[in-house]
Amino acid sequence: MMPNQKNIMTRYSFIILMMVLIGIAIICKAGVIMFAERQYWKDVADRFVKENVTVRPTRGNIISSDGQLMASSLPEYKIYMDFKAGGHLKDSLLMLYMDSICDGLHQIFPDKSKAEFKSHILKGRKKGSRNYLLYPKRISYIQYKEAKRLPVFNLNKYKGGFHEQAFNQRKKPFGSLAMRTLGDMYPDIEQGAKNGLELSYDSILKGREGITHRQKVMNKYLNIVDIPPVDGCDIITTIDVGMQDIAEKALVDKLKEINATVGVAILMEVQTGEIKAIVNMTKCADGVYREIRNNAVSDMMEPGSTFKTASIMVALEDGKITPDQTIDTGNGVYNMHGARMKDHNWHRGGYGVITTTQTLMYSSNIGVSWLIDQNYHDHPEKYVQGLYKLGIASPLHLDIPGAGDPFIRMPNKNNWSKTALAWMSIGYETQIPPISTVTFYNAIANNGVMVKPKFVKAIMKDGQVVKEIPTEVLNPAIASPKTIQEIQVILEKVVSEGLGRQAGSKQFHVSGKTGTAQVSQGRSGYTNGMRQYLVSFCGYFPSESPRYSCIVAIQKNGYPASGGGMAGPVFRNIAERVFAKHLAQDLQGAKDSTSILVPDVKHGDIGAANYILNQIDIRTTGLSNSYSIDKPVWGNVTTNPDNVMFSKKEINNKLVPSVIGMGAKDAVYLLESIGLKTRLSGMGKVKSQSIPAGNTIRKGQTIQLRLN
Repeated sequence: MMPNQKNIMTRYSFIILMMVLIGIAIICKAGVIMFAERQYWKDVADRFVKENVTVRPTRGNIISSDGQLMASSLPEYKIYMDFKAGGHLKDSLLMLYMDSICDGLHQIFPDKSKAEFKSHILKGRKKGSRNYLLYPKRISYIQYKEAKRLPVFNLNKYKGGFHEQAFNQRKKPFGSLAMRTLGDMYPDIEQGAKNGLELSYDSILKGREGITHRQKVMNKYLNIVDIPPVDGCDIITTIDVGMQDIAEKALVDKLKEINATVGVAILMEVQTGEIKAIVNMTKCADGVYREIRNNAVSDMMEPGSTFKTASIMVALEDGKITPDQTIDTGNGVYNMHGARMKDHNWHRGGYGVITTTQTLMYSSNIGVSWLIDQNYHDHPEKYVQGLYKLGIASPLHLDIPGAGDPFIRMPNKNNWSKTALAWMSIGYETQIPPISTVTFYNAIANNGVMVKPKFVKAIMKDGQVVKEIPTEVLNPAIASPKTIQEIQVILEKVVSEGLGRQAGSKQFHVSGKTGTAQVSQGRSGYTNGMRQYLVSFCGYFPSESPRYSCIVAIQKNGYPASGGGMAGPVFRNIAERVFAKHLAQDLQGAKDSTSILVPDVKHGDIGAANYILNQIDIRTTGLSNSYSIDKPVWGNVTTNPDNVMFSKKEINNKLVPSVIGMGAKDAVYLLESIGLKTRLSGMGKVKSQSIPAGNTIRKGQTIQLRLN
């Protein structure tokens, strides 16, 4: 045996024994943990796991029929600072870059000075706050990303302390345009929709929530997706932004002129029923007109003389009257079963003997009520049944929550009087929302086919249409072809020869009917205090081949009140401007083969202008033909009889440039690219700018541009 071999074996044996004992101890400890201490360690693990964390989907967009974004979900943020994160190193960096950080924050948020930001941050640092609000207002995603680039703020939140709280907000890029129809969300978007299309299509727009659980691993939470969220679908509305803007401007201009309280305008496509524009304006306490409620679909009011068309159609359809039948309206005052009925010109001696056609042309109360009373007085239910057959009394079941249903009562012993029929025939003792009236006139324009007003034309997901909303026919024939043809002729004469002249156009023929009604004050009746009126015009254009129907309804206090004189011009302005959008004239027939037609070219991005002119074979000078969409070439334009001459100009990013003569798009792009904010008024080229060219630029400053 080798020397010390016995000692070596003893040592090896001891080591093996220790390893066996340690192994036994590990197994025993594992057993204790798995069985005796299982619940304890499970509770510890659960503290580092967050189960069933809801993941919110992105709400779908609402898009106009011409592809414009009308409502979208965009993030907003509040920004905070954790002064304890990052320890001494972060604190040293913060103090080192303090001036740079505060200057950057001032550039992003010009309403607070650099000194104010510095004082505010030092105050939070002194407190050692872990969730210190850096800026009191919610900020946009772009502003958040700019702040995130600042020194220290660009570190992760554990090292730099800069962190945010995100809010998902619903934004309308076109502001109040069709606001009440689109609808609103609650301030906390997670609470859902309040009204309008947002509410009607909430289940489609909101998508489906996902679920994750968060597991803490090495001091970091990892999101593990259990059920992925499904973003909401987009809806394509029937609203045309251009037409909506036309209708809103035409209506508001008239409301201001006559100091009206409420105004409504609806533009409807005849064959499809698509609502291309819907405007609801209410005068607020500060004198500004705003969209407060959807009056176009919810206002239940006596329609007045626009209802006379339905009354005459019932009698024509039943063969009780003819368009040429005569009625003696006398001197404009008639004793109708003990109550005096007047025509609007009674103080001028009335209309005397007129035809059925003229009763609508001149909107004679006596003429219409006499025709209906003479033929239906003993059986008024037949007249009301005739109204129901026309569809004017039928509910429309619209996509818009809160829409009212027409109310036309059926005669019975308890709700009928000798004068009820006469006054109902001229638009009183009934309640019809404006949307129902325009749907009825749209059916006349559509040769008797009544279609349901449509606000949404398609549902889209990831850029692909997944469902098209078809046109729904409510009534394939509201009356016989003979009656439809007769009333179409009469309605055209109302505008060409009657009281609706101011709704007519020199460019095309218009058909329709005026309406002027006193508004009931409930139990106070019609005459208590200042009288209120509803003036309206409802019709369609062009008469020979109707494309659009439209109603304009205005509520105002006091006299004068005239449907033809007040609502008629608004209808005309809308019709002419909408009609102009569809004009497409062939210039080849008018073009002189020896001449060169040079278009008017605005100052601005002359690179883009040069590219377009080259595509249509217009000769240009002063600029090469190379063009990049990413690099605008700024300059001025001189238009000559046979060519367009360009001259470049350099843009100094420290001085305000001149944008006089530019279009709105180029002017806004240029000014905002160098740090200015813009505000526009008017249309056309830039006529003036509030900050003269050559002034030193102050980032975030607002410059007012007036276009003409």
